[in-house]
Amino acid sequence: MTQNVVITGASAGVGRAVAQAYARRGACLALLARGTAGLAAAADECRELGATQVVTHQLDVADADAVQRAADAASDEFGGIDVWVNDAMLSVFAPTWEITPAEFRRVTEVNYLGTVHGTLAALRHMRPRGRGTIVQVGSALAYRGIPLQSAYCATKHAVQGFNDSLRAELLHSSPGVRLSMVQLPAVNTPQFSWVRTRLPRHPQPVPPIFAPEVAARAVLWAADHGVRELNAGGPTVLTRLGNIVAPGLLDRYLSRRKVGYEGQQTPDPIDLSTWRDNLDKPADDERDHGAEGVFTSTQRTRSATLWVTTHKPLMGAAFAAGAGLAWAALTARRAR
Repeated sequence: MTQNVVITGASAGVGRAVAQAYARRGACLALLARGTAGLAAAADECRELGATQVVTHQLDVADADAVQRAADAASDEFGGIDVWVNDAMLSVFAPTWEITPAEFRRVTEVNYLGTVHGTLAALRHMRPRGRGTIVQVGSALAYRGIPLQSAYCATKHAVQGFNDSLRAELLHSSPGVRLSMVQLPAVNTPQFSWVRTRLPRHPQPVPPIFAPEVAARAVLWAADHGVRELNAGGPTVLTRLGNIVAPGLLDRYLSRRKVGYEGQQTPDPIDLSTWRDNLDKPADDERDHGAEGVFTSTQRTRSATLWVTTHKPLMGAAFAAGAGLAWAALTARRAR
């Protein structure tokens, strides 16, 4: 059965990787993003990978009306929306007191309100049909804020709270509409080469860094299975566990320069006077940047934790089989 899928932030990074994965399935895709070149390249790529149909909508998810128009158009074109993935995001790398109110507002408008806008647009089409799946692309930082990214972390926390409220409402009124959130680890996306920053060196995600394809596999699995939440990658699990067990200790650990500060920068200095960011306008208007960022040589293309999480029945069967063999061997030994 062909799936009808809408993806925000589809021109680069995780959104681009998700679009590629759905294209390989032959899905009908509506790709939403701001950048002209990135969006056009993503559409061409998805067609080459086997998508049944691809339409694009160049828009800013902070514009609720534009998002709703795109949803209406996709539903009319495809005959409904099966999956909606909210991925569009922005960030600012700087100490909190160096981030302006306007920058906080902009990050909130895209990351949090953009997610709300996309969710409401999806619900307008899914609830009358009584079915559909919405996946929010989240982060380990939805539960644990880190230095230098207060604006981004706050929005991911906000999405988490929004999801909890909405999930209970859907279970009450529209149980056929499923809501998932995928909490990601550090991912190698182009955002670290175009994020707004006031740091002296090139920004980077806190290692270990995973390939966008790992995140895409998690998003598709969550959409397929309608899970409440999926922690993608060992670092996400460990971050959440540490924040539960010893949040104060984690505060102090992240406050160390080599961890929370040096860990988010490469050794390479940058010239802030020529650095081009995508906070107010897209950085992929003239050139496509694809799914991957500049950390390809060090990225991990697999996650054992994600594999185990998404293969629980198989792991359970293997454990049961192992236990059975062990019991049989012990019984046989006692019978001698």
